Amino acid sequence: MFPSKITPEQFFTGSIQPASPTEFWSTADLGGQLRRLHLLERAAVGAAPYPFKGDGPGVVEQPRCADGCIWINATQYFDAVPAVAWEFFIGGYQPAQKWLKDRKGRALSFDDIKHYQRILKVLAETDRIMGQL
Repeated sequence: MFPSKITPEQFFTGSIQPASPTEFWSTADLGGQLRRLHLLERAAVGAAPYPFKGDGPGVVEQPRCADGCIWINATQYFDAVPAVAWEFFIGGYQPAQKWLKDRKGRALSFDDIKHYQRILKVLAETDRIMGQL
């Protein structure tokens, strides 16, 4: 569809144009999906299929990703997480990693766990949608 790298000249002069109205509306729809996801609209995010498993107090110690799991400590983890959600960059940082690192030493509440599951889903969906642009 659109080039992956747009120069400032192309952006400001409007020289990047879709090939057809269908392409324009398709791209606009994808942009709308991204906007709704990034605003964490529940209807857009849907169910987050990354269950929190393990026994313990839920304290974030050394977050890491291994074998499809994001471990927050030695015994507790988010299961079945695609690696792209853990590794995804926005700007200069990786949100899935930063969110946990910012909570190091703290116990995650039920709401924290649900929020983090939504973040993981949004990151995975963002990567999927960006692949269509």
